[in-house]
Amino acid sequence: EHSHSENGHVVEQLLDRLIRRGLKYEDGLLFIVDGSKGLIKGIKNKFKEYAFIQRCQWHKRENIISYLEPAQKQVYKRRLRSAYQKTTYKEATDALELIYRQLIEINLSAAGSLKEGLEETLTLHKLGLSAELKKSFNTTNCIESVMSQLAQYTDKVDRWRNSYQLIRWTAASLLEIEPMLKTVSNAKYLNVLRFKMQEEIKKRQEKKYGKPIEDEIMELMLL
Repeated sequence: EHSHSENGHVVEQLLDRLIRRGLKYEDGLLFIVDGSKGLIKGIKNKFKEYAFIQRCQWHKRENIISYLEPAQKQVYKRRLRSAYQKTTYKEATDALELIYRQLIEINLSAAGSLKEGLEETLTLHKLGLSAELKKSFNTTNCIESVMSQLAQYTDKVDRWRNSYQLIRWTAASLLEIEPMLKTVSNAKYLNVLRFKMQEEIKKRQEKKYGKPIEDEIMELMLL
C-alpha cells in the first residue's frame, strides 16, 4: 500500500516477485489501497478479475473535504462518515449520491473527488461484508500500523550501505513486531470473504468469457 510510485510497471514487477515466491491469487485477493493510480493500475493489469480493490475511505474523505471551506469541513466529514457506515451497498450509494448532489452546488472539485474511484471505496459493501470487516479493511490503518512500528527500527539508521542491508533490517524488524500485531477484527468472516470473492470471480469470468464448458454440459444433462 505504501508505494508512492505512479508507475504501474514498477508495481507489476513487485507483484511478479511475490507470485514467484508463492503468492496464490486464484481464489481472489483483496487489496486495500490509498488511491495511488500507479498501484491500482499495476494490480488490475496483473490480477485482472482476481483483484478486489478496497480504496481507503479515510483517504477519500480527507481528500474531498480538503477542497471545502473551513466551515464546511466538519459538516461533510460527518456526512461522509455516516454514508460509509451504512450497512448495505444501496444505502451507502444513495447517501453518497445525495452528498455528491450537494457538493455540486458548493464545490465542483470536492464533487469530482467524491466521484473519482467511488465504487472502489465500496468493495466490501458490494461483497456484503462491510459491517463485519469494516474495522480492519475499510481503511489502510492495518498496513499503516505495521509501517509505523517498522519505522521505530528502520528510522534509526542514518545511512543504508546497500539494498541488501535495508531488506535484512526490514525482515528482522517485521519478525520483531510480529508478536505485537493484532488479529483482524471479526477474523471468523475471512472464510466468508473468500467465498464471496470466488462467487464474484465466477461472475466476472462468465461475463468476460461466457459460461465454462463444464457448466454448459451440466445444464444440458439436467434438461
